[in-house]
Amino acid sequence: MKTGKIGRILAVCIGASLLAGCGSEKQNIYRQAEENLEQGSYQEALTGYETSVSSGYKAAESLRGAGIAKLRLGDYQGAVECFTQALSQDRVKKFIRQDLLAYRATALLKAGLTDDAMADCQTLASDYSMNADLYFLTGCVALAMDAYDEADSNFQQAYGEKPDYDMALQIYEAYWSRGMEADGTRYLEAILKTEPGNAEDYCERGRIYYYMQDYENARNELTKASEKGSVEALSLLGMVCLARNDTAAARSMYQDYLNAEESRKAEGYNGLALCDIADGDYPGALANIASGLEAADTDEMQELLFNEIVAYEKQLDFHTAFSKVQEYLKMYPDDQEAKKELEFLQSRIAQESVEEPVQEESQDTVSAEEQTSWEG
Repeated sequence: MKTGKIGRILAVCIGASLLAGCGSEKQNIYRQAEENLEQGSYQEALTGYETSVSSGYKAAESLRGAGIAKLRLGDYQGAVECFTQALSQDRVKKFIRQDLLAYRATALLKAGLTDDAMADCQTLASDYSMNADLYFLTGCVALAMDAYDEADSNFQQAYGEKPDYDMALQIYEAYWSRGMEADGTRYLEAILKTEPGNAEDYCERGRIYYYMQDYENARNELTKASEKGSVEALSLLGMVCLARNDTAAARSMYQDYLNAEESRKAEGYNGLALCDIADGDYPGALANIASGLEAADTDEMQELLFNEIVAYEKQLDFHTAFSKVQEYLKMYPDDQEAKKELEFLQSRIAQESVEEPVQEESQDTVSAEEQTSWEG
């Protein structure tokens, strides 16, 4: 099951500003694509940006937008091609070129082309002033290349430039994804030494304790965050209760979150679905997932769609689960957990196909024996 384990994109969002005023149809198409991208409607954004590219409107920026949309849709090679085309345009502004190089490095990293990704990182380091996000990106590429000392150096630079909860969590996740959780935990421990100042700080501290599996401290920090008005803390408290196998309390927290949250309802429905799965109520889980999908943006859909696969598998509907995971991997091709799920479901379906003829043969044998007995 997926419970919302961080999930942050590695790209640097420097970005061009939105266009001002109203104008031509070309301008309106471009502006709508920008709005769709910001809202997480990536397929619609891609369509708009591709229309802008075809019409020759703001070519570099439109190719950049198309590349970001493809990156978020899992088409990493397509994203690389868009960013490369954008970089080849005439008179690309320096700050946009920096942005494009960072995004291309991210796409190359996602595509497994780490040497090319590092080449872009080295270009960034030589041509621009490095910041926390670029150090972090370079560290991720180095980590993927098993260049651990280089990764460590860049992560330290990133945290030194931006010693906050967000950066500590990003570095932790980078190490966690490589099975090196202990290396990332030291950044979490470092940020926990700072004093919280507001509800958001308490919420982030609770999140960190959750990832460290210190559920008592997580509950204490998140309770303080909730008392200070954090709605997100309610969802995180649901995760803590689930981790402690208290589905009743978790369900209460997720319901409180849904009652308080005005826009991001999908997270709450996903939490309720996780409670249903833990309780063995798989139809209930599928109903909550359906409600969540209706409210979800593109970024929120991944966890819901994965948990939908889990629910079908748990209720032994392997064929539907198999169909769902195939669709899922078209959208999220680098999800290793889903690839393992696909292999498992393939083995179960193959096992069923072997068992069915054996059962039929056994029934035929029994029928023959019964007939012989009767005739006797």
